[in-house]
Amino acid sequence: MKGFTKKETLFFKKLDTPYKVQVFLDSIPFNFEKNGKDVIKSPLRVVRENNAHCIEGAILGSYILSLHKYKSYLLHLQTTKEDLDHVIVVFKDGMYWGALSKTNHSVLRYRDPVYKSVRELVMSYFHEYFLDNGCKTLRRYSDLLDLKIFEKGWEIQDFDLWAIDHELDKMKHYDIVPKTFIRKLSKASIIEREASKITQWKK
Repeated sequence: MKGFTKKETLFFKKLDTPYKVQVFLDSIPFNFEKNGKDVIKSPLRVVRENNAHCIEGAILGSYILSLHKYKSYLLHLQTTKEDLDHVIVVFKDGMYWGALSKTNHSVLRYRDPVYKSVRELVMSYFHEYFLDNGCKTLRRYSDLLDLKIFEKGWEIQDFDLWAIDHELDKMKHYDIVPKTFIRKLSKASIIEREASKITQWKK
């Protein structure tokens, strides 16, 4: 597969802040994988096919940030088996951490770089992560994955990038909730549950 066009490359150059990258990610229709096949498309395929789910958006977002010399990493948010995991881009701006996030819902979205540590940033997602019945499900988060460890050219491949997903799964994960407190967790309120049902893209 050929690389990005000059027009695409110039467009990426204009996305010179994390928030500009986030606005671009938000503008991409959500990938519902309607044919029933799980995929993890490269940034080039995401741009050409014009859709992305969370890890595809994270990979694209991290790639664009790297073009502007931002330190950015993928981070895996792990939930209980009843819920779906999420992948975000963690970036550093000066001394503080922020995050890009591709999601179809009103929660689990962009974070301004105001957090002093990665854990502090991750904890900002805890109360937003719950099932329809209000049960909170976020349990662990991974070490940071630097996409620079992969052989150059991954960003324009036509095959699925499962190696990135597998690497995230293998990384060390850290507990968020003390095991002795899990049964004591409060449920999200009814109004929070209703607000979380707002979606940007219709399936």
